[in-house]
Amino acid sequence: MNKINYEENLNQRADLFKALGHPARLLILNLTRMQPRHGEELAAILGLTPATVSHHLSKLADAGLLTSKKEQYYQMYAPVDSVLDKTLDEMVRLPQPGLTENVVEDAYRKKVLKTFIKNGRLVQIPAQYKKRMVIIEYLVQEFEPGRQYPEREVNHILLDFNEDVATLRREMIDHKLMKREKGIYERIV
Repeated sequence: MNKINYEENLNQRADLFKALGHPARLLILNLTRMQPRHGEELAAILGLTPATVSHHLSKLADAGLLTSKKEQYYQMYAPVDSVLDKTLDEMVRLPQPGLTENVVEDAYRKKVLKTFIKNGRLVQIPAQYKKRMVIIEYLVQEFEPGRQYPEREVNHILLDFNEDVATLRREMIDHKLMKREKGIYERIV
């Protein structure tokens, strides 16, 4: 899907949700689901002016939620079932495959790593919990999941980042990223 079609599709989806974002339009949609109706009938049921109902009908039709056809003197409105039969997930899911894979790394995480990791070394352990978690999650990536490491090997790996290996080990265990049993460490996640 090219960029123009993608943006057009995205705008159509947004318009659909905007059209659904008014209580009167939701009522109109439900009333037309029961049976096709014309604007004056809807105005009488809802206690609104015909001009107001006409405005709401126009918004719903523009969003592709209603169709209309002429019957005698009236324009009759009915829902477009193919649109309404879709689940919410189908309506919000973006049609571009791999979109999430192309999303840039979280800006906050990137900023924290840039601040605290210099030339591959942890310059200091952050005092703030949220920042410390970013660092600990970064460091635990050095360990293979499921592999067992003796404490000496854990210390050796962590020494490449910072001298305070005891604090780093404890943080990884406290936050359930690693487990320790009889001096043997294993990455959990």
